Amino acid sequence: MKAIDVKNMPVDELTAKLTDLKEELFNLRFQLAANQLENTARIKAVKKDIARVKTALRAAELSAQQ
Repeated sequence: MKAIDVKNMPVDELTAKLTDLKEELFNLRFQLAANQLENTARIKAVKKDIARVKTALRAAELSAQQ
């Protein structure tokens, strides 16, 4: 997921995406603990996507306050 794509999303889509990403991260961590995860780099990518979404949500929140 690219930062430009995240910036262009509406707030309701961002919150839904954040929920999905957190669920995916939980599942990846569960697979890692059970030694079933093949692509460990996916955890890092999902964490970065979560950070991008949270940053976009915060920017939208700040712009709404002004």
